[in-house]
Amino acid sequence: MRLALTNFRSYAFAEIATSGRPVVLAGHNGAGKTNILDAISLLSPGRGLRGTRLSDHIRKAPQAGLSDALWAVNATIFRDGETYEVGTGLVPSGSGSERRLVHLNGAPAQSSADLGEVIQMTWLTPAMDRLFIESASGRRRFLDRLVLGFDAGHAQRSLRYEHAMQERARLLKFGPRDPAWLDGLESEMAEAGTAIATARAETVEKLNHALAKREKAGAFPCAQLALVGEADQLLQDAGDGARAALQERLGRLRMRDAEMRRTTLGPHLSDLAVRHAEKRMDARDCSTGEQKALLVSIVLADAWEMARLRGGRAPLLLLDEIAAHLDARRRAALFEEILALHAQAWMTGTDLSLFENLGSRADIYTVADSELARQE
Repeated sequence: MRLALTNFRSYAFAEIATSGRPVVLAGHNGAGKTNILDAISLLSPGRGLRGTRLSDHIRKAPQAGLSDALWAVNATIFRDGETYEVGTGLVPSGSGSERRLVHLNGAPAQSSADLGEVIQMTWLTPAMDRLFIESASGRRRFLDRLVLGFDAGHAQRSLRYEHAMQERARLLKFGPRDPAWLDGLESEMAEAGTAIATARAETVEKLNHALAKREKAGAFPCAQLALVGEADQLLQDAGDGARAALQERLGRLRMRDAEMRRTTLGPHLSDLAVRHAEKRMDARDCSTGEQKALLVSIVLADAWEMARLRGGRAPLLLLDEIAAHLDARRRAALFEEILALHAQAWMTGTDLSLFENLGSRADIYTVADSELARQE
């Protein structure tokens, strides 16, 4: 991969070319390591690993003349003998607003969802260390990122569902409550919502199969995953009539949703339940170290399953401060699995010595004040 950043967070301009091996970015806190991973994550559908507003990525003191965009990220991807040019950026629009542009091989793309066809990636960040003890929304986002690796259309269906749900909520609150109009929106929600729930269920099944095969073979614990939610149970019970059942139920819930000012049924309320298989313990009750190990186990199982289904091509892994809460044995095991996967994993850490087991098998960079230096 060749990566270029312009006016992105702490970087006026940066360019980095990698060999395809794992990449290590080492430096003190605030050096600019995570900003590199954040930029790469924006080459996939969604708002990236930070999940912030797109305007938050603008450099505080942008350097003029580098680009017409407020910020830009461009990359050349080499895959299966083919070369792909991908890029995204934020540009000024009319009336002082801003809009995001996406380009694939020099041509404009309709949305960031199109990026999922070219590059698949997933990530772990320090904020996700609390994934199992905080709200369900973070677990949904984590699962949906894994779903995208198997089904690039998942992002577009999620946008359709969100748009229809927001429009239905607006009509229920402000009117007019035209039955035909609401029927149409609920039909759209039922179609997209059923597809979302189905894609999630299929991904959970794939991951559970991959995790069961791993079990005690590695240094990381086996996790067991399950979808939890009223809509998931409704769709499971309805079988082939799932879409009709969801639409009918949404119709009956109009008055309740209007009173509560929110949509009280749908895949937007689903949760991902995770258990430590060997200890027969919910992930939320495990230690911080075990929770981190469970997350790593899930991401590795996902990467192996994607590689199996894609002819050996593993997803891109963005692993921010991955060494935190991992002991020396698990760090070494993680590096060996990444190498066995032939995955390009971008890893950050404050101490270069944490990655010494990789030796010359990775591209090593030190980062200081948003300047990168290659270490031979």
